[in-house]
Amino acid sequence: MGKTAVYPGSFDPITNGHIDIIKRGLGIFDNLIILIGFNPNKSSLFSVEERTELIRGVIGDDKRLTVDSYSGLLIDYVKDSEACCILRGLRAMSDFEYEFQLALMNRRLDRRVETVFLMTGSKWFYCNSRIIKEAASLGGSVKGMVPDSVLKKLKVKFPTMKNNN
Repeated sequence: MGKTAVYPGSFDPITNGHIDIIKRGLGIFDNLIILIGFNPNKSSLFSVEERTELIRGVIGDDKRLTVDSYSGLLIDYVKDSEACCILRGLRAMSDFEYEFQLALMNRRLDRRVETVFLMTGSKWFYCNSRIIKEAASLGGSVKGMVPDSVLKKLKVKFPTMKNNN
């Protein structure tokens, strides 16, 4: 079966920064579960079903990658999936502080589950789903920050979004 990691996130939408972490994660782990976390009390731009479809469209048919969704405690999902660890991407110091707290809590809940942090490639330090949605909603171009298939779906949600760089 090999070593499996869970890469959780909202992926609303998936960005090129996420894809960077996925590709590099496959260099470390045999299998990767891309886990769409969702909170029914929060509103998202894309539904869980749309996010799943977008991610699957981007990752293709790579058998080492699985897309799933979950609304409970991450540590429970990791245990149920028999994964060995949680994979997280970091962009800045502010990410580290928050992620460090989550990793410590997950470690307290189950000492067998490790968290591995990968620094996002420098090209993607500024890139996150929230900023991309905000720029697109205000008519800005996000070309090059998300896969082309995601760009098309954002254009449907935000018709005034520019397509140029």
